[in-house]
Amino acid sequence: MHYKHHHPENDPTFKSLTVNEGIEALPTVNPYQQSRRKKKQLSTSDYVEGILKGNISILSQAVTLVESSLPSHQEVAQQVIEKCLPYTGKSIRVGITGVPGAGKSTFIEALGMQLVRDGHKLAVLAIDPSSERSKGSILGDKTRMEELSVANNAFIRPSPSAGSLGGVARKTRESIVLCEAAGFDTIFVETVGVGQSETAVHSMVDFFLLIQLAGAGDELQGIKRGIMEMADGIAINKCDGLNVDKAKVAKVQYQNAIHLFPQPESGWSPEVMTCSSVELAGIAEVWSMVERFIQFVNENGFLKLKRNDQSKYWMYETINDRLKSHFYTDDEIKKSLIDAEKRVLSNQVSSFIAAKELLDKYYKK
Repeated sequence: MHYKHHHPENDPTFKSLTVNEGIEALPTVNPYQQSRRKKKQLSTSDYVEGILKGNISILSQAVTLVESSLPSHQEVAQQVIEKCLPYTGKSIRVGITGVPGAGKSTFIEALGMQLVRDGHKLAVLAIDPSSERSKGSILGDKTRMEELSVANNAFIRPSPSAGSLGGVARKTRESIVLCEAAGFDTIFVETVGVGQSETAVHSMVDFFLLIQLAGAGDELQGIKRGIMEMADGIAINKCDGLNVDKAKVAKVQYQNAIHLFPQPESGWSPEVMTCSSVELAGIAEVWSMVERFIQFVNENGFLKLKRNDQSKYWMYETINDRLKSHFYTDDEIKKSLIDAEKRVLSNQVSSFIAAKELLDKYYKK
Protein backbone atom coordinates (compact mmCIF):
# COMPACT_ATOMS: atom_id res chain seq x y z
CA MET A 1 0.00 0.00 0.00
CA HIS A 2 1.34 3.47 -0.94
CA TYR A 3 0.70 5.98 1.85
CA LYS A 4 0.64 9.72 1.32
CA HIS A 5 4.10 11.31 1.56
CA HIS A 6 5.54 7.86 2.46
CA HIS A 7 4.38 8.32 6.08
CA PRO A 8 2.26 5.33 7.32
CA GLU A 9 0.99 7.60 10.08
CA ASN A 10 -1.01 9.56 7.45
CA ASP A 11 -3.15 6.54 6.58
CA PRO A 12 -6.87 7.28 7.14
CA THR A 13 -6.97 4.60 9.85
CA PHE A 14 -4.82 6.84 12.06
CA LYS A 15 -7.44 9.58 12.40
CA SER A 16 -5.89 11.48 15.27
CA LEU A 17 -2.34 11.70 13.90
CA THR A 18 -0.93 13.71 11.01
CA VAL A 19 2.75 14.16 10.15
CA ASN A 20 3.69 17.10 7.92
CA GLU A 21 6.32 16.87 5.21
CA GLY A 22 9.70 18.30 6.31
CA ILE A 23 11.28 21.31 4.65
CA GLU A 24 14.07 20.96 2.11
CA ALA A 25 17.57 20.96 3.64
CA LEU A 26 19.36 24.33 3.48
CA PRO A 27 22.73 24.61 1.72
CA THR A 28 25.74 24.31 4.06
CA VAL A 29 27.38 27.38 2.49
CA ASN A 30 25.64 30.75 2.65
CA PRO A 31 24.69 31.54 -0.99
CA TYR A 32 24.67 35.26 -0.15
CA GLN A 33 28.20 35.27 1.21
CA GLN A 34 30.67 36.82 -1.20
CA SER A 35 33.71 34.73 -1.93
CA ARG A 36 36.81 36.10 -0.18
CA ARG A 37 39.42 37.52 -2.47
CA LYS A 38 42.77 35.87 -2.30
CA LYS A 39 45.39 38.23 -0.89
CA LYS A 40 47.66 39.61 -3.60
CA GLN A 41 51.20 38.28 -3.35
CA LEU A 42 53.54 41.26 -3.15
CA SER A 43 56.74 41.31 -5.18
CA THR A 44 60.13 42.44 -3.87
CA SER A 45 59.69 45.84 -5.54
CA ASP A 46 56.18 46.17 -4.01
CA TYR A 47 57.65 45.63 -0.54
CA VAL A 48 60.52 48.06 -1.10
CA GLU A 49 58.27 50.75 -2.61
CA GLY A 50 55.76 50.42 0.25
CA ILE A 51 58.45 50.53 2.94
CA LEU A 52 60.15 53.60 1.46
CA LYS A 53 56.74 55.34 1.39
CA GLY A 54 56.30 54.55 5.09
CA ASN A 55 53.38 52.15 4.57
CA ILE A 56 53.00 50.51 8.02
CA SER A 57 50.93 47.59 6.67
CA ILE A 58 53.59 46.63 4.12
CA LEU A 59 56.36 47.17 6.70
CA SER A 60 54.56 44.75 9.05
CA GLN A 61 54.27 42.16 6.27
CA ALA A 62 57.98 42.55 5.46
CA VAL A 63 58.92 42.04 9.13
CA THR A 64 56.75 38.90 9.13
CA LEU A 65 58.76 37.63 6.14
CA VAL A 66 61.99 38.34 8.03
CA GLU A 67 60.70 36.36 11.03
CA SER A 68 59.48 33.45 8.92
CA SER A 69 61.60 30.30 8.74
CA LEU A 70 60.27 29.31 5.29
CA PRO A 71 63.10 29.40 2.71
CA SER A 72 60.85 31.12 0.13
CA HIS A 73 60.00 33.88 2.62
CA GLN A 74 63.63 34.28 3.66
CA GLU A 75 64.70 34.65 0.05
CA VAL A 76 62.26 37.52 -0.55
CA ALA A 77 63.10 39.08 2.84
CA GLN A 78 66.83 39.17 2.08
CA GLN A 79 66.18 40.78 -1.33
CA VAL A 80 64.01 43.44 0.33
CA ILE A 81 66.66 44.11 3.01
CA GLU A 82 69.39 44.44 0.38
CA LYS A 83 67.40 47.04 -1.58
CA CYS A 84 66.52 48.94 1.62
CA LEU A 85 70.13 49.14 2.91
CA PRO A 86 71.04 52.40 1.08
CA TYR A 87 68.24 54.16 2.98
CA THR A 88 69.32 53.08 6.49
CA GLY A 89 71.68 54.18 9.25
CA LYS A 90 70.12 57.55 10.05
CA SER A 91 68.23 56.62 13.20
CA ILE A 92 69.13 56.67 16.89
CA ARG A 93 69.08 53.07 18.13
CA VAL A 94 68.41 52.65 21.84
CA GLY A 95 68.51 49.34 23.72
CA ILE A 96 66.35 49.21 26.86
CA THR A 97 66.65 46.53 29.52
CA GLY A 98 66.01 46.05 33.22
CA VAL A 99 64.84 43.65 35.87
CA PRO A 100 61.22 42.39 35.64
CA GLY A 101 58.88 44.86 37.32
CA ALA A 102 61.16 47.86 36.74
CA GLY A 103 58.47 49.41 34.53
CA LYS A 104 60.16 49.14 31.12
CA SER A 105 56.92 49.15 29.13
CA THR A 106 55.49 52.11 31.07
CA PHE A 107 58.79 53.97 30.62
CA ILE A 108 58.87 53.23 26.88
CA GLU A 109 55.30 54.46 26.48
CA ALA A 110 56.00 57.67 28.45
CA LEU A 111 59.20 58.46 26.52
CA GLY A 112 57.73 57.24 23.24
CA MET A 113 54.67 59.49 23.48
CA GLN A 114 56.93 62.46 24.20
CA LEU A 115 59.07 61.71 21.14
CA VAL A 116 56.04 61.24 18.89
CA ARG A 117 54.56 64.55 20.12
CA ASP A 118 57.92 66.20 19.34
CA GLY A 119 57.65 65.00 15.72
CA HIS A 120 59.82 61.88 15.86
CA LYS A 121 58.90 58.58 14.19
CA LEU A 122 59.42 55.76 16.68
CA ALA A 123 59.67 51.99 16.19
CA VAL A 124 59.68 49.70 19.24
CA LEU A 125 61.05 46.21 18.65
CA ALA A 126 60.75 43.89 21.64
CA ILE A 127 62.79 40.73 22.06
CA ASP A 128 60.35 38.55 24.00
CA PRO A 129 61.97 35.24 25.01
CA SER A 130 59.45 32.43 24.49
CA SER A 131 58.86 29.46 26.71
CA GLU A 132 61.46 26.76 26.05
CA ARG A 133 58.84 24.13 26.85
CA SER A 134 55.73 25.29 25.04
CA LYS A 135 57.43 27.59 22.50
CA GLY A 136 54.70 30.07 23.41
CA SER A 137 55.20 33.76 23.96
CA ILE A 138 53.15 36.39 25.75
CA LEU A 139 53.87 39.24 23.32
CA GLY A 140 52.15 41.58 25.73
CA ASP A 141 53.88 44.85 24.81
CA LYS A 142 51.04 46.11 22.64
CA THR A 143 48.53 45.58 25.45
CA ARG A 144 50.78 47.30 28.01
CA MET A 145 51.49 50.31 25.75
CA GLU A 146 47.87 51.21 25.03
CA GLU A 147 48.43 54.85 24.07
CA LEU A 148 51.64 54.38 22.10
CA SER A 149 50.35 51.35 20.15
CA VAL A 150 47.64 53.47 18.50
CA ALA A 151 49.68 56.68 18.12
CA ASN A 152 50.55 58.04 14.69
CA ASN A 153 54.24 57.73 13.79
CA ALA A 154 54.70 54.81 16.22
CA PHE A 155 55.25 51.16 15.32
CA ILE A 156 55.40 48.42 17.98
CA ARG A 157 56.54 44.94 17.05
CA PRO A 158 57.13 42.17 19.62
CA SER A 159 59.15 39.21 18.32
CA PRO A 160 58.91 35.74 19.86
CA SER A 161 62.30 34.05 20.16
CA ALA A 162 60.82 30.51 20.11
CA GLY A 163 63.73 29.36 22.23
CA SER A 164 66.36 30.65 19.78
CA LEU A 165 67.78 33.91 21.06
CA GLY A 166 70.43 34.16 18.32
CA GLY A 167 67.81 33.72 15.63
CA VAL A 168 65.42 36.35 16.94
CA ALA A 169 68.27 38.77 17.62
CA ARG A 170 69.46 38.52 14.02
CA LYS A 171 65.90 39.01 12.78
CA THR A 172 65.47 42.01 15.10
CA ARG A 173 68.57 43.58 13.56
CA GLU A 174 67.11 43.00 10.09
CA SER A 175 63.85 44.56 11.27
CA ILE A 176 65.83 47.65 12.33
CA VAL A 177 67.02 47.99 8.72
CA LEU A 178 63.43 47.88 7.42
CA CYS A 179 62.18 50.37 10.03
CA GLU A 180 64.97 52.84 9.20
CA ALA A 181 64.16 52.55 5.48
CA ALA A 182 60.51 53.28 6.35
CA GLY A 183 61.59 56.62 7.84
CA PHE A 184 61.69 55.84 11.57
CA ASP A 185 64.33 58.11 13.09
CA THR A 186 64.28 56.47 16.55
CA ILE A 187 64.41 52.74 17.24
CA PHE A 188 63.88 51.21 20.69
CA VAL A 189 64.93 47.59 21.18
CA GLU A 190 63.46 46.28 24.41
CA THR A 191 64.58 43.05 26.05
CA VAL A 192 62.35 41.28 28.55
CA GLY A 193 64.13 40.47 31.82
CA VAL A 194 67.82 40.19 32.61
CA GLY A 195 69.77 37.47 30.83
CA GLN A 196 71.75 36.63 27.69
CA SER A 197 69.51 38.79 25.50
CA GLU A 198 71.28 41.92 26.80
CA THR A 199 74.48 41.02 24.95
CA ALA A 200 72.54 40.53 21.72
CA VAL A 201 70.70 43.85 22.11
CA HIS A 202 73.92 45.68 22.99
CA SER A 203 75.40 44.49 19.70
CA MET A 204 72.73 46.25 17.61
CA VAL A 205 72.14 49.60 19.34
CA ASP A 206 73.99 52.90 19.80
CA PHE A 207 72.90 53.64 23.38
CA PHE A 208 72.21 50.99 26.04
CA LEU A 209 69.83 52.08 28.81
CA LEU A 210 69.39 50.10 32.02
CA ILE A 211 66.05 50.67 33.84
CA GLN A 212 66.35 50.08 37.57
CA LEU A 213 63.97 50.02 40.50
CA ALA A 214 64.72 51.53 43.91
CA GLY A 215 63.42 50.27 47.21
CA ALA A 216 63.33 46.58 46.29
CA GLY A 217 66.14 45.51 48.64
CA ASP A 218 69.82 45.90 47.91
CA GLU A 219 69.76 47.70 44.56
CA LEU A 220 73.11 46.31 43.44
CA GLN A 221 72.34 42.72 44.46
CA GLY A 222 71.55 40.38 41.58
CA ILE A 223 72.64 42.84 38.89
CA LYS A 224 75.33 41.27 36.77
CA ARG A 225 78.48 43.31 36.49
CA GLY A 226 78.49 42.71 32.72
CA ILE A 227 75.15 44.44 32.29
CA MET A 228 76.27 47.38 34.45
CA GLU A 229 79.42 47.74 32.34
CA MET A 230 77.39 47.64 29.11
CA ALA A 231 75.08 50.45 30.23
CA ASP A 232 75.64 53.92 28.78
CA GLY A 233 73.03 55.29 31.16
CA ILE A 234 70.91 54.13 34.10
CA ALA A 235 67.38 55.36 34.80
CA ILE A 236 65.97 54.61 38.25
CA ASN A 237 62.25 54.40 37.56
CA LYS A 238 59.23 54.80 39.86
CA CYS A 239 60.79 57.80 41.61
CA ASP A 240 57.44 58.97 43.00
CA GLY A 241 55.43 58.99 46.22
CA LEU A 242 57.17 57.22 49.10
CA ASN A 243 59.86 55.96 46.73
CA VAL A 244 61.56 59.34 46.08
CA ASP A 245 64.08 59.13 48.94
CA LYS A 246 64.92 55.50 48.13
CA ALA A 247 65.49 56.42 44.47
CA LYS A 248 67.90 59.21 45.47
CA VAL A 249 69.89 56.79 47.67
CA ALA A 250 69.96 54.23 44.84
CA LYS A 251 71.23 56.93 42.45
CA VAL A 252 74.25 57.60 44.69
CA GLN A 253 74.91 53.85 45.01
CA TYR A 254 74.91 53.35 41.24
CA GLN A 255 77.09 56.40 40.63
CA ASN A 256 79.65 55.03 43.10
CA ALA A 257 79.51 51.57 41.50
CA ILE A 258 80.00 52.94 37.97
CA HIS A 259 83.19 54.76 39.05
CA LEU A 260 84.71 51.40 39.99
CA PHE A 261 84.39 50.12 36.42
CA PRO A 262 87.01 50.79 33.71
CA GLN A 263 86.41 53.77 31.44
CA PRO A 264 84.19 52.68 28.50
CA GLU A 265 85.79 52.46 25.06
CA SER A 266 83.51 55.26 23.88
CA GLY A 267 85.09 57.70 26.35
CA TRP A 268 81.61 58.52 27.67
CA SER A 269 81.02 58.51 31.43
CA PRO A 270 77.70 56.70 32.06
CA GLU A 271 75.10 58.84 33.84
CA VAL A 272 72.53 57.85 36.47
CA MET A 273 69.13 59.54 36.55
CA THR A 274 65.84 59.18 38.41
CA CYS A 275 62.45 59.33 36.70
CA SER A 276 58.76 58.52 37.10
CA SER A 277 56.96 57.08 34.09
CA VAL A 278 53.60 57.57 35.82
CA GLU A 279 54.13 61.24 36.75
CA LEU A 280 56.21 61.85 33.57
CA ALA A 281 58.97 63.33 35.73
CA GLY A 282 62.56 63.11 34.51
CA ILE A 283 61.56 61.46 31.20
CA ALA A 284 62.70 64.42 29.08
CA GLU A 285 66.01 64.50 30.99
CA VAL A 286 66.67 60.82 30.16
CA TRP A 287 66.18 61.53 26.44
CA SER A 288 68.44 64.58 26.75
CA MET A 289 71.14 62.23 28.10
CA VAL A 290 70.71 59.97 25.05
CA GLU A 291 71.06 62.94 22.69
CA ARG A 292 74.21 64.16 24.51
CA PHE A 293 75.72 60.69 24.17
CA ILE A 294 74.96 60.51 20.42
CA GLN A 295 76.53 63.93 19.88
CA PHE A 296 79.57 62.91 21.95
CA VAL A 297 80.24 59.63 20.06
CA ASN A 298 79.54 61.31 16.72
CA GLU A 299 82.19 63.94 17.40
CA ASN A 300 84.88 61.49 18.56
CA GLY A 301 84.14 59.00 15.75
CA PHE A 302 83.16 56.14 18.08
CA LEU A 303 79.63 55.76 16.70
CA LYS A 304 80.86 54.95 13.19
CA LEU A 305 83.46 52.55 14.60
CA LYS A 306 80.84 50.82 16.77
CA ARG A 307 78.38 50.37 13.93
CA ASN A 308 81.12 48.93 11.71
CA ASP A 309 82.02 46.43 14.44
CA GLN A 310 78.34 45.52 14.83
CA SER A 311 77.98 44.89 11.10
CA LYS A 312 80.97 42.53 11.16
CA TYR A 313 79.63 40.80 14.27
CA TRP A 314 76.27 40.10 12.64
CA MET A 315 77.91 38.85 9.47
CA TYR A 316 79.72 36.17 11.50
CA GLU A 317 76.61 35.46 13.58
CA THR A 318 74.61 34.90 10.39
CA ILE A 319 77.27 32.53 9.04
CA ASN A 320 77.20 30.57 12.31
CA ASP A 321 73.41 30.48 12.32
CA ARG A 322 73.19 29.25 8.70
CA LEU A 323 75.88 26.58 9.20
CA LYS A 324 74.12 25.27 12.31
CA SER A 325 70.74 25.25 10.57
CA HIS A 326 72.15 23.48 7.49
CA PHE A 327 73.78 20.80 9.65
CA TYR A 328 70.65 19.95 11.65
CA THR A 329 68.29 19.99 8.65
CA ASP A 330 70.46 17.56 6.64
CA ASP A 331 68.48 14.29 6.20
CA GLU A 332 71.49 11.98 6.62
CA ILE A 333 72.69 13.85 9.71
CA LYS A 334 69.19 13.65 11.23
CA LYS A 335 69.29 9.83 10.97
CA SER A 336 72.88 9.62 12.21
CA LEU A 337 72.10 11.84 15.23
CA ILE A 338 69.62 9.29 16.61
CA ASP A 339 72.19 6.49 16.36
CA ALA A 340 74.92 8.70 17.82
CA GLU A 341 72.69 9.57 20.82
CA LYS A 342 72.09 5.88 21.56
CA ARG A 343 75.81 5.10 21.39
CA VAL A 344 76.66 8.00 23.73
CA LEU A 345 73.96 7.02 26.25
CA SER A 346 75.11 3.38 26.27
CA ASN A 347 78.73 4.52 26.85
CA GLN A 348 79.92 2.96 23.57
CA VAL A 349 81.50 6.26 22.56
CA SER A 350 82.21 9.63 24.22
CA SER A 351 80.19 12.75 23.41
CA PHE A 352 83.24 14.37 21.78
CA ILE A 353 84.03 11.39 19.53
CA ALA A 354 80.36 11.13 18.47
CA ALA A 355 80.29 14.85 17.60
CA LYS A 356 83.56 14.55 15.63
CA GLU A 357 82.20 11.57 13.64
CA LEU A 358 79.02 13.47 12.78
CA LEU A 359 80.94 16.57 11.68
CA ASP A 360 83.37 14.48 9.62
CA LYS A 361 80.44 12.83 7.89
CA TYR A 362 78.86 16.24 7.23
CA TYR A 363 82.06 17.78 5.80
CA LYS A 364 82.74 14.79 3.50
CA LYS A 365 79.39 15.15 1.78
